[in-house]
Amino acid sequence: MPTIDFTRYYHYDELTKALQGFAKEYQQLVQLSSIGQSHEGREIWCMAITNSATGPTDEKPTCWLDGNLHATEVTGAMGALHVIQYLLTNYGHDPAMTRLLDQRAFYIVPRVNPDGAEQYLTTGRYLRSGTRPYPYTDERDGLYPDDIDGDGKILQMRVLDPDGAWKVSAQDPRLMCRRGPDEEGGTYYRLHKEGRIRNYDGYNVKIAPPRQGLDFNRNFPYIWAPEGDQAGAGSYPASEPEIRAIVHFMTEHPNIFGAISYHTFSGAILRPFSDQPDDALPLGDLNTFKEIGQRGTALTGYPHLSVYHGFRYDPRGVMRGAFDDWAYDMRGVFAFTVELWDMIGEAGIKERDFIDWFRDHPDEDDLKLLAWNDKHLDGKGFINWRPFDHPELGLVEIGGWDERMTFGNPPPQFLLPTLEPNTDFVVALARMGPRLELRECTATRISQGVYRLHAVLVNTGYLPTYGSQKMLERKLARPIEVQLGLPAGGEIVTGEVWQEIGQLEGRNHKRGLFRPDFPTDHLCTLEWTVQAPENSEISLAAVSQLAGTVRGKVMLK
Repeated sequence: MPTIDFTRYYHYDELTKALQGFAKEYQQLVQLSSIGQSHEGREIWCMAITNSATGPTDEKPTCWLDGNLHATEVTGAMGALHVIQYLLTNYGHDPAMTRLLDQRAFYIVPRVNPDGAEQYLTTGRYLRSGTRPYPYTDERDGLYPDDIDGDGKILQMRVLDPDGAWKVSAQDPRLMCRRGPDEEGGTYYRLHKEGRIRNYDGYNVKIAPPRQGLDFNRNFPYIWAPEGDQAGAGSYPASEPEIRAIVHFMTEHPNIFGAISYHTFSGAILRPFSDQPDDALPLGDLNTFKEIGQRGTALTGYPHLSVYHGFRYDPRGVMRGAFDDWAYDMRGVFAFTVELWDMIGEAGIKERDFIDWFRDHPDEDDLKLLAWNDKHLDGKGFINWRPFDHPELGLVEIGGWDERMTFGNPPPQFLLPTLEPNTDFVVALARMGPRLELRECTATRISQGVYRLHAVLVNTGYLPTYGSQKMLERKLARPIEVQLGLPAGGEIVTGEVWQEIGQLEGRNHKRGLFRPDFPTDHLCTLEWTVQAPENSEISLAAVSQLAGTVRGKVMLK
């Protein structure tokens, strides 16, 4: 059985080996398959997890989890591995986990972006998503990030410049702080990313556009817009094979009711929409999103918020082509983006705007971060400034935050504590799905060879059998179908052999404390009159797209 080392980040071959090891060890619980290939030809692994002895995955309510959509956010892949290990190793030992996998299922894609993650882990270069050159195939002029001093890190460069906007802090010489708007007569610097400058003219430092400028979380077919309107969008909706694989798989598996996409960083639980305020959602769905998010907050400590209201990069613009928006608006799935890890919060900077903080924050926050680094990382997260003879700029100093082991992903000792509560949230979401049960199935003899059949179907889940109101609006939710299997010589006297019974509600719409008169719309009673031989058997099957398939049999006596 694989033993995952949660003090480091796995390369593609290690990840593949671990998944294959789980599949071999837990054959009754696991099916490992590829949902497609990346741009460079790597398999995009998907692990379906359920107890196959109680029914296949596609006959159970199912929760989706993915990680590492963005190349540098390798915490997501480790988080997915933690969920997999937790589910499998607790099955048969923990009654709650055993019941969960007996009744429900998971589709887990640990690393959506194997190419980008591999480049990040092996070279240290930052890239947002895929390795395909985009939007240009050639290299452009200007400064591009590079490890010019060969220490394996891409840090910052500070360059003496009387016109510079930065100065060394009087409180800590490692810290660069802003020059005052009316300040003169000091020593000032320009700050750049560590790198080289193509075709430098000796004066102008242009910033070269990234050669690998794709953003997979702008490539989904929800309000997609081209590069001029949305940076990183790709050539057309789902133009990238990694995104196409997700879109195809989720469309072909309509039993997915909920989804979580693991990203980094901020320590936040995000929900749709990115482009519309909360009042654009159906009220029932908005309340359900909030209730699920509140449960996530209770388990993880992360605040939950709408992207539109609390996570917009530009207050005058919107983000297009995101996974959670697409999954909710076009598939009806309650989809969340969980931003794992929050070094800023760990340093005690809790109440802040998640995006605006990076544009501007008080120097005191930087001092808190440095103090946290000194205490918990022995100062290794921040590299002291050191002189370097730059090929184009001459004498510079290189230093600053090692973003790979600080902001971007948890340092090794913080990885497992970050993942554990988030695994609890994934498990909680899986438990919230609808679940169809056959509560009663009986036959009462009326006369010789004539029987009255009685059945009660119940949705025992939190969500209704149609999932979301958006799913109903998009006409994606099939009604529950019920079919009888008659013995030889049997026939229906009253009722239908096959019928649709609509949908069954869940607990999520029953919130009113001062309104105790909610209907029992979570169950349905069915009756038939059947003529059939004595001691023969009648079967019943009820199929719900999201809530699963249940079967029963009754002997005629």
